[in-house]
Order: sequence, then C-alpha cells, then structure tokens
Amino acid sequence: MLYIVPSPIGNLGDITYRAVEVLNNVDLILAEDTRTSSILLKHYNINKPLSPYHQHNEHRVSEHLAEQMLAGKSMAVLSDAGTPGISDPAAILIKKCIEQNIKVECLPGATAFVPALINSGLNASSFCFEGFLPLKKGRQTFLKKMASEQRTMIFYESPMRLLKTLSNFIEYFGEWRQCCVSRELSKKFEENFRGSLKEAAEHFGKTTVKGEIVIVVAGNES
Repeated sequence: MLYIVPSPIGNLGDITYRAVEVLNNVDLILAEDTRTSSILLKHYNINKPLSPYHQHNEHRVSEHLAEQMLAGKSMAVLSDAGTPGISDPAAILIKKCIEQNIKVECLPGATAFVPALINSGLNASSFCFEGFLPLKKGRQTFLKKMASEQRTMIFYESPMRLLKTLSNFIEYFGEWRQCCVSRELSKKFEENFRGSLKEAAEHFGKTTVKGEIVIVVAGNES
C-alpha cells in the first residue's frame, strides 16, 4: 500500500495525528529530501527507514518501489512541505501503483495555496491553481492565455524569481490588478502583502525576499 502524507508547510505542529500514526506504521518512508524529512520525523520520534524520492530519480525507482509494495511492503511519500503530487514528486509512483492495483490513499492535510487564497481576501468561490510558471519556453503564450482568466489565479514562485514574475504579471495583466503575495506561511515571519501588482513589485523590490512564495491574483473582471 502507498500513503500520500502531507507534511507541514512551515510550523511542525500542523501535521495531523493520523499522519504521525501512518508514518509510524509503514515499512518505508520516501522523502523528497531526506535531510528535511528527518527534522520532522525526529520531532515526532518516528524511527523508520528513509529513501530519497525526488524529481531526479522518480522515473528510475518507481517500478522497483511498486514491486516491493506488491511483495507486501507499505510505504509513505513525504515532500519537503505540503501535499506530495502538488508541484512536488509523487504522480509517477501513484500512476504506477494504480496500474498494478496497489492501493493508494492520500491523507488530507497541509498545502500552501489554500491558506494563501483565504488570506488574500480575493474571490475564493472560483479559482485556478497553476503552480510554477514555465521558466522560458511557453511562458509568454501561457501569460497571454491567463490574462483573460476570470477566476482567481494561484501561482507558486521562488524568492529569486519573484520580482521577474511580478513584472511579467504587470505586463500581461495590468499594473493595477489586485493580488496577494504570501511568504513564510505558518512560520514566525509570515507575510501576506495585499495590493496591486505594481504595489507588490515596489514593496518586494525594497528588500531581500526569503521563503517560499504563493502569489494570488484577481481574475479579469473586465
């Protein structure tokens, strides 16, 4: 059996009782980064074997992992933060398990875009989650398509690319489109900046940006 286990996006206290129970009972924990997951497991006194499972090896190891599960092993997948499979590795192994009739169960739990959306104050009744923007190829085409999107849009971004992305949004969406930029969610220095895209670019242009970023942008209301 394969369990998909959400991990806290920052505050270690945000893991569920059930997630701790599952991690204590599986035979093997697959971790996006074993160093990061070790901090969480040590915090909850979970002593289980860890094996790396990330975007650089998932194609190579998924078949072997499925074979072990068919032989009777139970496994859990952990990403560094949030729910595996959402902008993090897991989809290939899940598909492999489904193809071989291995039971897959995804536990409910933390994911960064939900608190960012609610914190934004923007329309949460209809939205689209787009994850990370294309880095180069297809970026302009994608942004042109999204410019007419009427639903609230949610994106992930790294600190080093935040200003470039905000600049792109200003170019394609307009400088006065409303947004909320969230960083360090659930941590001590959590910040949710609300305002126009222009105001957000000016605000984050004055400081060194740290932490993982979620950008929530209002849909096109014209």
